[in-house]
Amino acid sequence: MRYQSTRGGVSGLSFKDAVLMGLADDGGLLLPETIPSLGAGDIEALAKLDYPELAFQILSLYATDLPSADLKTLIERSYRSFTHPDITPVVHEDGVYILELFHGPTLAFKDVALQFLGNLFEYLLAERGQKMNILGATSGDTGSAAIAGVRGKENIHIFILHPHGKVSPIQELQMTTVTDANVFNLAVEGTFDDAQAIVKEIFGDVAFKNQYALGAVNSINWARVLAQVVYYFYAFGRVRRLTDCREVSFSVPTGNFGDIFAGYIARRMGLPIRQLILATNENNILARMVRDGDYSLGKVATTLSPSMDIQIASNFERYLYYLLDEDGAAVTQAMADFRAQGRLRFSAEQQARIQSEFAALAVDDSQTLATIRAFQEQTGYVLDPHTAVGVRAAQELSTGQCPMICLATAHPAKFGEAVRQAIGKDPQRPASLQGIEAKPKRCQVIPASAEAVRKFVVKNAC
Repeated sequence: MRYQSTRGGVSGLSFKDAVLMGLADDGGLLLPETIPSLGAGDIEALAKLDYPELAFQILSLYATDLPSADLKTLIERSYRSFTHPDITPVVHEDGVYILELFHGPTLAFKDVALQFLGNLFEYLLAERGQKMNILGATSGDTGSAAIAGVRGKENIHIFILHPHGKVSPIQELQMTTVTDANVFNLAVEGTFDDAQAIVKEIFGDVAFKNQYALGAVNSINWARVLAQVVYYFYAFGRVRRLTDCREVSFSVPTGNFGDIFAGYIARRMGLPIRQLILATNENNILARMVRDGDYSLGKVATTLSPSMDIQIASNFERYLYYLLDEDGAAVTQAMADFRAQGRLRFSAEQQARIQSEFAALAVDDSQTLATIRAFQEQTGYVLDPHTAVGVRAAQELSTGQCPMICLATAHPAKFGEAVRQAIGKDPQRPASLQGIEAKPKRCQVIPASAEAVRKFVVKNAC
Protein backbone atom coordinates (compact mmCIF):
# COMPACT_ATOMS: atom_id res chain seq x y z
CA MET A 1 0.00 0.00 0.00
CA ARG A 2 1.37 3.38 -1.05
CA TYR A 3 0.32 6.89 -0.01
CA GLN A 4 -0.19 10.15 -1.86
CA SER A 5 -1.08 13.76 -1.11
CA THR A 6 -4.50 15.25 -1.72
CA ARG A 7 -2.70 18.01 -3.66
CA GLY A 8 -0.83 15.72 -6.02
CA GLY A 9 2.74 16.76 -5.18
CA VAL A 10 3.68 13.71 -3.09
CA SER A 11 3.10 10.07 -4.00
CA GLY A 12 4.53 6.59 -3.62
CA LEU A 13 5.13 6.79 0.14
CA SER A 14 5.22 3.68 2.30
CA PHE A 15 2.98 3.54 5.39
CA LYS A 16 6.00 4.14 7.63
CA ASP A 17 7.09 7.19 5.65
CA ALA A 18 3.52 8.53 5.57
CA VAL A 19 3.24 8.28 9.37
CA LEU A 20 6.51 10.11 9.92
CA MET A 21 5.76 12.78 7.30
CA GLY A 22 2.37 13.66 8.89
CA LEU A 23 1.35 16.64 6.78
CA ALA A 24 2.43 16.09 3.17
CA ASP A 25 5.37 18.21 2.05
CA ASP A 26 3.17 19.91 -0.56
CA GLY A 27 0.79 21.09 2.19
CA GLY A 28 -1.85 18.46 1.49
CA LEU A 29 -3.05 15.50 3.52
CA LEU A 30 -1.95 11.94 2.89
CA LEU A 31 -4.31 9.20 1.74
CA PRO A 32 -3.80 5.63 0.53
CA GLU A 33 -3.57 5.36 -3.25
CA THR A 34 -6.41 2.81 -3.13
CA ILE A 35 -9.05 1.96 -0.52
CA PRO A 36 -9.27 -1.81 0.13
CA SER A 37 -12.64 -3.27 -0.81
CA LEU A 38 -14.17 -5.93 1.43
CA GLY A 39 -16.95 -8.31 0.42
CA ALA A 40 -19.92 -9.39 2.52
CA GLY A 41 -18.09 -12.51 3.64
CA ASP A 42 -15.09 -10.45 4.77
CA ILE A 43 -17.34 -8.11 6.76
CA GLU A 44 -19.12 -11.05 8.36
CA ALA A 45 -15.80 -12.60 9.44
CA LEU A 46 -14.51 -9.30 10.87
CA ALA A 47 -17.75 -8.82 12.84
CA LYS A 48 -16.89 -11.85 14.98
CA LEU A 49 -13.45 -10.64 16.13
CA ASP A 50 -12.45 -9.06 19.43
CA TYR A 51 -11.04 -5.54 19.27
CA PRO A 52 -7.26 -6.22 19.10
CA GLU A 53 -7.65 -8.89 16.41
CA LEU A 54 -10.04 -6.71 14.42
CA ALA A 55 -7.59 -3.80 14.65
CA PHE A 56 -4.83 -6.06 13.35
CA GLN A 57 -6.91 -7.22 10.39
CA ILE A 58 -7.93 -3.67 9.39
CA LEU A 59 -4.57 -1.99 10.00
CA SER A 60 -2.63 -4.70 8.19
CA LEU A 61 -4.50 -3.81 4.98
CA TYR A 62 -2.88 -0.36 5.10
CA ALA A 63 0.39 -0.89 7.00
CA THR A 64 1.79 -3.39 4.53
CA ASP A 65 5.43 -2.55 5.30
CA LEU A 66 5.07 -3.35 9.02
CA PRO A 67 5.93 -6.95 9.96
CA SER A 68 2.78 -8.72 11.19
CA ALA A 69 4.32 -9.74 14.51
CA ASP A 70 5.43 -6.16 15.22
CA LEU A 71 2.02 -4.74 14.29
CA LYS A 72 0.31 -7.20 16.64
CA THR A 73 2.66 -6.23 19.46
CA LEU A 74 2.02 -2.52 18.91
CA ILE A 75 -1.75 -3.07 18.97
CA GLU A 76 -1.68 -5.20 22.10
CA ARG A 77 0.54 -2.69 23.91
CA SER A 78 -1.69 0.21 22.87
CA TYR A 79 -4.98 -1.22 24.14
CA ARG A 80 -3.57 -2.69 27.34
CA SER A 81 -4.06 0.75 28.90
CA PHE A 82 -7.87 0.71 28.41
CA THR A 83 -10.05 0.01 31.43
CA HIS A 84 -12.82 -1.94 29.69
CA PRO A 85 -12.17 -5.44 28.32
CA ASP A 86 -14.06 -4.62 25.10
CA ILE A 87 -11.91 -1.48 24.55
CA THR A 88 -14.88 0.32 22.91
CA PRO A 89 -18.03 -1.29 24.35
CA VAL A 90 -21.51 -0.78 22.94
CA VAL A 91 -24.49 -0.17 25.24
CA HIS A 92 -28.18 0.13 24.32
CA GLU A 93 -30.05 3.08 25.82
CA ASP A 94 -33.36 4.69 24.84
CA GLY A 95 -33.50 3.27 21.35
CA VAL A 96 -29.91 4.05 20.35
CA TYR A 97 -26.70 2.09 20.62
CA ILE A 98 -23.91 4.08 22.27
CA LEU A 99 -20.36 3.28 21.25
CA GLU A 100 -18.32 4.21 24.32
CA LEU A 101 -14.97 5.51 23.13
CA PHE A 102 -13.83 6.93 26.46
CA HIS A 103 -12.23 4.02 28.30
CA GLY A 104 -8.65 5.01 27.51
CA PRO A 105 -6.15 6.92 29.70
CA THR A 106 -7.61 10.40 29.06
CA LEU A 107 -11.29 9.39 28.81
CA ALA A 108 -11.78 10.50 25.21
CA PHE A 109 -12.05 8.88 21.80
CA LYS A 110 -8.68 10.29 20.78
CA ASP A 111 -7.01 7.66 23.00
CA VAL A 112 -8.07 4.91 20.60
CA ALA A 113 -5.79 6.32 17.91
CA LEU A 114 -3.15 8.11 19.93
CA GLN A 115 -2.15 5.23 22.18
CA PHE A 116 -1.40 3.34 18.97
CA LEU A 117 0.29 6.29 17.27
CA GLY A 118 2.55 6.98 20.27
CA ASN A 119 3.78 3.40 20.29
CA LEU A 120 4.13 3.43 16.50
CA PHE A 121 6.24 6.58 16.61
CA GLU A 122 8.55 5.09 19.24
CA TYR A 123 8.93 1.90 17.18
CA LEU A 124 9.72 3.75 13.93
CA LEU A 125 12.18 6.18 15.53
CA ALA A 126 14.07 3.35 17.22
CA GLU A 127 14.16 1.43 13.95
CA ARG A 128 15.62 4.39 12.08
CA GLY A 129 17.78 5.87 14.85
CA GLN A 130 15.90 9.17 14.60
CA LYS A 131 14.36 11.76 16.92
CA MET A 132 11.04 13.58 16.54
CA ASN A 133 9.49 16.81 17.77
CA ILE A 134 5.72 16.44 17.71
CA LEU A 135 3.80 19.65 17.10
CA GLY A 136 0.03 19.69 17.41
CA ALA A 137 -2.98 21.86 18.14
CA THR A 138 -5.96 20.77 20.20
CA SER A 139 -9.48 21.95 20.83
CA GLY A 140 -9.45 19.88 24.01
CA ASP A 141 -9.07 16.11 23.78
CA THR A 142 -6.34 15.54 21.19
CA GLY A 143 -3.75 17.29 23.35
CA SER A 144 -4.14 15.21 26.48
CA ALA A 145 -4.48 11.99 24.48
CA ALA A 146 -1.35 12.77 22.45
CA ILE A 147 0.57 13.63 25.60
CA ALA A 148 -0.56 10.41 27.24
CA GLY A 149 0.53 8.52 24.16
CA VAL A 150 4.13 9.79 24.15
CA ARG A 151 4.95 11.02 27.66
CA GLY A 152 8.30 9.67 28.80
CA LYS A 153 9.01 7.96 25.47
CA GLU A 154 12.52 7.91 24.06
CA ASN A 155 13.54 10.23 21.20
CA ILE A 156 10.32 12.29 21.29
CA HIS A 157 9.46 15.78 22.51
CA ILE A 158 5.86 16.96 22.20
CA PHE A 159 4.60 20.54 21.86
CA ILE A 160 0.83 20.94 22.19
CA LEU A 161 -1.00 24.21 21.51
CA HIS A 162 -4.42 24.80 23.03
CA PRO A 163 -6.60 27.95 22.96
CA HIS A 164 -5.99 29.75 26.26
CA GLY A 165 -9.09 29.61 28.46
CA LYS A 166 -11.19 27.92 25.78
CA VAL A 167 -11.00 24.24 26.77
CA SER A 168 -12.81 22.69 29.73
CA PRO A 169 -11.03 22.90 33.12
CA ILE A 170 -10.56 19.12 33.18
CA GLN A 171 -9.21 19.06 29.63
CA GLU A 172 -6.69 21.75 30.55
CA LEU A 173 -5.63 19.92 33.71
CA GLN A 174 -5.20 16.64 31.86
CA MET A 175 -2.61 18.39 29.71
CA THR A 176 -0.90 20.78 32.09
CA THR A 177 -0.47 18.33 34.98
CA VAL A 178 1.75 16.09 32.85
CA THR A 179 5.19 17.39 33.79
CA ASP A 180 7.43 14.83 32.07
CA ALA A 181 10.55 16.45 30.67
CA ASN A 182 9.55 15.71 27.06
CA VAL A 183 6.11 17.41 27.30
CA PHE A 184 5.51 21.12 26.55
CA ASN A 185 2.07 22.74 26.84
CA LEU A 186 1.52 26.08 25.09
CA ALA A 187 -1.66 28.09 25.73
CA VAL A 188 -2.21 30.21 22.62
CA GLU A 189 -3.87 33.61 23.02
CA GLY A 190 -6.52 32.89 20.41
CA THR A 191 -8.89 30.21 19.15
CA PHE A 192 -8.29 26.61 18.16
CA ASP A 193 -8.41 27.71 14.52
CA ASP A 194 -5.56 30.14 15.26
CA ALA A 195 -3.54 27.35 16.87
CA GLN A 196 -4.25 24.95 14.02
CA ALA A 197 -3.28 27.59 11.44
CA ILE A 198 0.04 28.09 13.24
CA VAL A 199 0.74 24.35 13.14
CA LYS A 200 -0.10 24.14 9.43
CA GLU A 201 2.04 27.18 8.64
CA ILE A 202 5.03 25.72 10.45
CA PHE A 203 4.58 22.31 8.80
CA GLY A 204 4.35 24.13 5.47
CA ASP A 205 7.91 25.40 6.02
CA VAL A 206 9.49 22.19 4.75
CA ALA A 207 13.05 23.23 5.57
CA PHE A 208 12.13 23.97 9.19
CA LYS A 209 10.02 20.81 9.40
CA ASN A 210 12.93 18.68 8.24
CA GLN A 211 15.58 20.50 10.30
CA TYR A 212 13.65 19.94 13.53
CA ALA A 213 12.15 16.56 12.58
CA LEU A 214 8.56 17.68 13.14
CA GLY A 215 5.89 15.02 13.48
CA ALA A 216 2.10 15.33 13.53
CA VAL A 217 -0.40 13.78 15.94
CA ASN A 218 -3.43 15.78 14.87
CA SER A 219 -5.80 13.95 12.58
CA ILE A 220 -3.78 15.39 9.71
CA ASN A 221 -1.72 12.21 10.37
CA TRP A 222 -3.28 9.37 8.37
CA ALA A 223 -2.56 6.82 11.12
CA ARG A 224 -4.96 8.73 13.40
CA VAL A 225 -7.85 8.36 10.97
CA LEU A 226 -6.94 4.75 10.18
CA ALA A 227 -7.02 3.67 13.83
CA GLN A 228 -10.49 5.22 14.14
CA VAL A 229 -11.82 3.26 11.17
CA VAL A 230 -11.53 0.13 13.32
CA TYR A 231 -14.24 1.02 15.81
CA TYR A 232 -16.84 1.49 13.09
CA PHE A 233 -16.32 -2.14 12.11
CA TYR A 234 -16.31 -3.16 15.76
CA ALA A 235 -19.58 -1.36 16.52
CA PHE A 236 -21.25 -2.94 13.51
CA GLY A 237 -20.15 -6.39 14.66
CA ARG A 238 -21.46 -5.90 18.19
CA VAL A 239 -24.82 -4.49 17.09
CA ARG A 240 -25.19 -7.17 14.40
CA ARG A 241 -24.65 -9.79 17.09
CA LEU A 242 -27.43 -8.23 19.19
CA THR A 243 -29.95 -7.55 16.42
CA ASP A 244 -29.01 -9.67 13.40
CA CYS A 245 -29.10 -6.42 11.38
CA ARG A 246 -27.69 -6.21 7.88
CA GLU A 247 -26.75 -2.53 8.08
CA VAL A 248 -26.41 0.24 10.67
CA SER A 249 -26.34 4.03 10.84
CA PHE A 250 -23.93 6.24 12.77
CA SER A 251 -24.31 9.65 14.36
CA VAL A 252 -20.94 11.34 14.84
CA PRO A 253 -20.26 14.54 16.80
CA THR A 254 -17.45 16.18 14.84
CA GLY A 255 -15.74 19.53 14.47
CA ASN A 256 -12.61 18.71 12.50
CA PHE A 257 -14.21 16.10 10.19
CA GLY A 258 -11.70 13.42 11.23
CA ASP A 259 -13.98 11.07 13.15
CA ILE A 260 -16.73 11.07 10.56
CA PHE A 261 -14.17 10.76 7.76
CA ALA A 262 -13.06 7.50 9.40
CA GLY A 263 -16.67 6.34 9.04
CA TYR A 264 -16.66 7.47 5.41
CA ILE A 265 -13.57 5.33 4.79
CA ALA A 266 -15.21 2.36 6.54
CA ARG A 267 -18.20 2.69 4.22
CA ARG A 268 -15.94 2.94 1.15
CA MET A 269 -14.32 -0.30 2.31
CA GLY A 270 -17.72 -1.99 2.25
CA LEU A 271 -19.11 -1.61 5.76
CA PRO A 272 -22.91 -1.46 5.34
CA ILE A 273 -23.66 2.02 6.69
CA ARG A 274 -27.05 3.46 5.71
CA GLN A 275 -26.71 6.93 7.27
CA LEU A 276 -23.64 8.90 8.33
CA ILE A 277 -25.04 11.74 10.42
CA LEU A 278 -22.70 14.67 10.94
CA ALA A 279 -23.54 16.39 14.22
CA THR A 280 -22.10 19.81 15.06
CA ASN A 281 -22.67 22.50 17.65
CA GLU A 282 -23.24 26.19 16.89
CA ASN A 283 -19.95 26.22 14.97
CA ASN A 284 -21.89 24.79 12.10
CA ILE A 285 -19.69 25.15 9.00
CA LEU A 286 -19.91 21.40 8.33
CA ALA A 287 -23.68 21.22 8.81
CA ARG A 288 -24.13 24.23 6.52
CA MET A 289 -21.93 22.55 3.94
CA VAL A 290 -24.09 19.42 3.90
CA ARG A 291 -27.46 21.16 4.04
CA ASP A 292 -26.85 24.22 1.89
CA GLY A 293 -23.49 23.85 0.16
CA ASP A 294 -22.28 26.75 2.31
CA TYR A 295 -18.69 26.01 3.39
CA SER A 296 -17.82 29.51 4.56
CA LEU A 297 -15.98 30.79 7.59
CA GLY A 298 -17.87 32.26 10.52
CA LYS A 299 -16.77 33.52 13.91
CA VAL A 300 -15.88 30.77 16.37
CA ALA A 301 -18.57 30.52 19.07
CA THR A 302 -17.70 29.33 22.57
CA THR A 303 -20.04 26.46 23.50
CA LEU A 304 -20.60 23.74 26.08
CA SER A 305 -19.03 21.25 23.63
CA PRO A 306 -15.66 22.99 23.21
CA SER A 307 -13.90 20.21 21.30
CA MET A 308 -16.13 21.14 18.35
CA ASP A 309 -15.54 24.90 18.60
CA ILE A 310 -13.90 24.89 15.17
CA GLN A 311 -14.59 26.70 11.91
CA ILE A 312 -11.82 25.28 9.70
CA ALA A 313 -12.20 21.50 9.55
CA SER A 314 -8.76 20.34 8.44
CA ASN A 315 -9.84 16.80 7.50
CA PHE A 316 -12.46 18.12 5.11
CA GLU A 317 -9.68 18.33 2.50
CA ARG A 318 -9.49 14.54 2.44
CA TYR A 319 -13.18 14.28 1.60
CA LEU A 320 -12.81 17.14 -0.90
CA TYR A 321 -10.21 15.04 -2.73
CA TYR A 322 -12.82 12.36 -3.39
CA LEU A 323 -15.56 14.90 -4.10
CA LEU A 324 -13.31 16.42 -6.79
CA ASP A 325 -12.72 12.99 -8.33
CA GLU A 326 -9.20 12.55 -6.91
CA ASP A 327 -7.87 15.56 -8.83
CA GLY A 328 -4.92 16.95 -6.84
CA ALA A 329 -4.70 20.12 -8.93
CA ALA A 330 -8.40 20.86 -8.33
CA VAL A 331 -7.93 20.35 -4.57
CA THR A 332 -4.92 22.69 -4.57
CA GLN A 333 -6.94 25.37 -6.35
CA ALA A 334 -9.95 24.88 -4.06
CA MET A 335 -7.84 25.23 -0.91
CA ALA A 336 -6.14 28.33 -2.33
CA ASP A 337 -9.58 29.80 -3.05
CA PHE A 338 -10.69 28.98 0.49
CA ARG A 339 -7.65 30.72 1.98
CA ALA A 340 -8.26 33.78 -0.18
CA GLN A 341 -12.05 34.02 0.05
CA GLY A 342 -12.99 32.12 3.22
CA ARG A 343 -15.46 29.92 1.37
CA LEU A 344 -15.83 27.00 -1.04
CA ARG A 345 -18.54 26.65 -3.66
CA PHE A 346 -20.03 23.41 -4.97
CA SER A 347 -21.89 22.55 -8.13
CA ALA A 348 -25.42 21.17 -7.98
CA GLU A 349 -24.03 17.75 -8.81
CA GLN A 350 -21.44 17.96 -6.04
CA GLN A 351 -24.06 19.14 -3.55
CA ALA A 352 -26.31 16.23 -4.43
CA ARG A 353 -23.40 13.86 -3.89
CA ILE A 354 -22.59 15.37 -0.49
CA GLN A 355 -26.20 14.98 0.60
CA SER A 356 -26.26 11.38 -0.61
CA GLU A 357 -23.30 10.61 1.64
CA PHE A 358 -24.10 12.59 4.80
CA ALA A 359 -27.00 13.96 6.79
CA ALA A 360 -26.24 16.85 9.16
CA LEU A 361 -27.62 18.84 12.06
CA ALA A 362 -26.32 21.73 14.18
CA VAL A 363 -27.31 21.54 17.86
CA ASP A 364 -27.12 24.59 20.11
CA ASP A 365 -26.30 24.71 23.82
CA SER A 366 -29.90 24.77 25.00
CA GLN A 367 -30.69 21.67 22.94
CA THR A 368 -27.53 20.00 24.22
CA LEU A 369 -28.53 20.58 27.85
CA ALA A 370 -32.09 19.44 27.18
CA THR A 371 -30.80 16.23 25.60
CA ILE A 372 -28.49 15.45 28.51
CA ARG A 373 -31.35 16.09 30.95
CA ALA A 374 -33.99 14.06 29.11
CA PHE A 375 -31.66 11.15 28.42
CA GLN A 376 -30.61 10.96 32.06
CA GLU A 377 -34.21 11.14 33.28
CA GLN A 378 -35.32 8.37 30.93
CA THR A 379 -32.37 6.00 31.26
CA GLY A 380 -30.10 7.08 34.13
CA TYR A 381 -27.28 7.31 31.58
CA VAL A 382 -25.27 10.56 31.59
CA LEU A 383 -24.08 11.93 28.25
CA ASP A 384 -21.20 14.33 27.85
CA PRO A 385 -22.16 17.44 25.83
CA HIS A 386 -20.45 16.28 22.62
CA THR A 387 -22.16 12.91 22.73
CA ALA A 388 -25.44 14.71 23.47
CA VAL A 389 -25.03 16.65 20.23
CA GLY A 390 -24.72 13.33 18.40
CA VAL A 391 -27.68 11.80 20.19
CA ARG A 392 -29.87 14.83 19.43
CA ALA A 393 -28.93 14.65 15.75
CA ALA A 394 -29.72 10.93 15.71
CA GLN A 395 -33.11 11.51 17.30
CA GLU A 396 -34.03 14.13 14.72
CA LEU A 397 -32.53 12.66 11.55
CA SER A 398 -32.71 8.89 11.91
CA THR A 399 -34.80 7.20 9.24
CA GLY A 400 -35.50 4.32 11.64
CA GLN A 401 -34.66 1.72 8.99
CA CYS A 402 -31.79 0.12 10.92
CA PRO A 403 -30.04 0.36 14.31
CA MET A 404 -28.56 3.78 15.10
CA ILE A 405 -25.12 3.91 16.74
CA CYS A 406 -24.07 7.15 18.45
CA LEU A 407 -20.39 7.75 19.09
CA ALA A 408 -19.79 8.67 22.74
CA THR A 409 -16.62 10.68 22.34
CA ALA A 410 -15.80 11.60 25.95
CA HIS A 411 -16.57 10.71 29.55
CA PRO A 412 -19.09 13.15 31.06
CA ALA A 413 -16.73 13.91 33.96
CA LYS A 414 -14.51 15.83 31.53
CA PHE A 415 -17.33 18.37 31.15
CA GLY A 416 -18.71 18.57 34.67
CA GLU A 417 -20.00 22.13 34.38
CA ALA A 418 -22.22 21.34 31.39
CA VAL A 419 -23.52 18.16 33.01
CA ARG A 420 -24.25 20.03 36.23
CA GLN A 421 -26.24 22.66 34.31
CA ALA A 422 -28.26 19.88 32.71
CA ILE A 423 -29.02 17.53 35.60
CA GLY A 424 -28.22 19.57 38.71
CA LYS A 425 -25.30 17.47 39.93
CA ASP A 426 -21.76 16.61 38.98
CA PRO A 427 -21.07 13.40 37.05
CA GLN A 428 -19.14 10.78 38.97
CA ARG A 429 -15.42 11.11 38.48
CA PRO A 430 -13.38 8.07 37.50
CA ALA A 431 -10.22 7.31 39.47
CA SER A 432 -7.93 8.98 36.93
CA LEU A 433 -9.48 12.40 37.64
CA GLN A 434 -9.54 12.17 41.43
CA GLY A 435 -7.46 14.99 42.91
CA ILE A 436 -6.26 16.29 39.55
CA GLU A 437 -6.65 19.93 40.63
CA ALA A 438 -3.98 19.47 43.29
CA LYS A 439 -1.30 18.13 40.95
CA PRO A 440 1.66 20.31 39.87
CA LYS A 441 1.13 22.08 36.56
CA ARG A 442 3.38 23.33 33.76
CA CYS A 443 2.21 25.50 30.88
CA GLN A 444 3.34 28.61 29.03
CA VAL A 445 0.97 31.24 27.63
CA ILE A 446 2.16 32.31 24.18
CA PRO A 447 0.98 34.76 21.49
CA ALA A 448 -0.98 33.37 18.55
CA SER A 449 2.07 33.72 16.36
CA ALA A 450 3.88 31.11 14.26
CA GLU A 451 7.15 32.90 14.94
CA ALA A 452 6.66 32.67 18.73
CA VAL A 453 5.95 28.95 18.45
CA ARG A 454 8.94 28.41 16.14
CA LYS A 455 11.26 30.08 18.66
CA PHE A 456 9.89 27.91 21.47
CA VAL A 457 10.37 24.73 19.45
CA VAL A 458 13.93 25.72 18.50
CA LYS A 459 14.78 26.32 22.16
CA ASN A 460 13.27 23.05 23.43
CA ALA A 461 13.60 20.55 20.57
CA CYS A 462 15.19 17.19 21.24
